[in-house]
Amino acid sequence: MRLTKLEHAAVVIEHSGDKLYVDPGKFTTPITESAGTVAVVITHEHDDHWTPDQLERIVEQNPEVRLFGPAGVAAAATGLPVEVVAAGDEVEVGPFRLRFFGGRHAVIHRSIPVIDNLGVLVNDGFYYAGDSFTVPEGVAVDVLAAPAGAPWMKISEAMDFVEAVAPRRAFPTHEMLLSTAGKSLSNLRLAWAAEQHGGEYLALEPGDTLDF
Repeated sequence: MRLTKLEHAAVVIEHSGDKLYVDPGKFTTPITESAGTVAVVITHEHDDHWTPDQLERIVEQNPEVRLFGPAGVAAAATGLPVEVVAAGDEVEVGPFRLRFFGGRHAVIHRSIPVIDNLGVLVNDGFYYAGDSFTVPEGVAVDVLAAPAGAPWMKISEAMDFVEAVAPRRAFPTHEMLLSTAGKSLSNLRLAWAAEQHGGEYLALEPGDTLDF
């Protein structure tokens, strides 16, 4: 499988000619070439993780595509055929096996309601927790998307999360709100966390790929 990092929180995974998108939102360059997409996973309803335009373009090119998300996403994405999934669910679509974890978004502030959020594990190798620090217990994660900057986190929390997951490899996600200097600082700290259990940190930029 080949993973390509897109802007902010989005990735696309390709396997045997099929594609899986995760969290293509408003900070992600418009996806105009999506032929071969069999599924899209949306971890939660915030628009930096999905927009109607992004999903409609994908559905137009791939009428049989399946869209997965928690109940909050299905409620927000009116008119789109989102299939509701929850923590503990497993789905197989094309060459992809999806397992879902967690259930709730990290707290941003006590004044802001906490919404649905699901982490997703793809083919028991790639894990992305969405906007949360949910650890997939009992899973030997090969590749982890590690949050680098957000209103809902401190870098110490992201470091603890990486240490708890102990992936073989990690790369940054959710970093479009950071300056160049901020990205460099986050990469330094997250690399330290990945290395504590013998892992490798890859400071991927949009368009970079890795195989797993």
